[in-house]
Amino acid sequence: MYAQLVETGVKKVRGVDELTGPEQAFQRRIDDGVRIEAKDWMPEAYRKTLIRQISQHAHSEIVGMLPEGNWLTRAPSLKRKAILLAKVQDEAGHGLYLYSAAETLGVSRDQLVDDLHSGKAKYSSIFNYPTLTWADIGMIGWLVDGSAIINQIPLCRCSYGPYARAMVRVCKEESFHQRQGYDLLIEMCRNGTPEQKAMCQEAFNRWWWPALMMFGPPDGDSPNSAQSMQWKIKLFSNDELRQKMVDQSVPQAEYLGLTVPDPDLKWNAERGHYDFGEIDWSEFHAVLKGNGPCNRERLAARVKAHEDGAWVRDALVAHADKQARRKAA
Repeated sequence: MYAQLVETGVKKVRGVDELTGPEQAFQRRIDDGVRIEAKDWMPEAYRKTLIRQISQHAHSEIVGMLPEGNWLTRAPSLKRKAILLAKVQDEAGHGLYLYSAAETLGVSRDQLVDDLHSGKAKYSSIFNYPTLTWADIGMIGWLVDGSAIINQIPLCRCSYGPYARAMVRVCKEESFHQRQGYDLLIEMCRNGTPEQKAMCQEAFNRWWWPALMMFGPPDGDSPNSAQSMQWKIKLFSNDELRQKMVDQSVPQAEYLGLTVPDPDLKWNAERGHYDFGEIDWSEFHAVLKGNGPCNRERLAARVKAHEDGAWVRDALVAHADKQARRKAA
């Protein structure tokens, strides 16, 4: 999942006695593992939370095409170009699946896109960092898509049916994205030149911490998580998912021969997990507020693409109207 700081509108989880009758019945269905479908009754806060989360996820998939798309014309081989082209195309498809899931909640796609372009809606902070070298493409696949998979697999079991079903296909495709990134890094780090391995280490140094920020702020600073978990929109806390990412990635980095850019990283035998250093959350919040390295560039690119594609949308609508008139005649 690429959603961060999703506002639920509920800062404190209410007890059963504080819920209305319909809310109690709704929560019982959640607790019993019953999927909520688009036409089912749901609390307004639940609906709005899902719209925010799913739309932010969709926006992130679409904006996420940009950092890698820059390298389509500069891929080092036809094979790598074809792989990257397939990956970027997948991301576009993911965005469409998710916009469709959001529309089941009564919001229009036009409104969602307008909110993104106006700056009202957010997308994942990770896509506001530049891709400076070819090694960055490997890091995005390994770390960014790897983090996304850790976040997204539980969403296949989330309480809202249309979202959960969309995530099944998304996760299958994300596994390819993660694998191609790691395969690229294996080629450069284990079979490449010393200069290529140094390029990978430099990219690793830049992407490690932003990748850990993808899971959102620490649990103590995430007031909306408790309600999302009560509704089973979210199944694991930010810190639980982040820990899983660290535990998974450190052995993979060792296999590549790369050094994790964290002097505080060490194995904690008592916990059975890696301890890691403090994340610079001031950077995270600065990027979310629009002050990252590429925020303005990313948003401007999306607005331009939308405006340049207006004639295509208009033509499709005109064609659909024409076909409808023919059928009605």
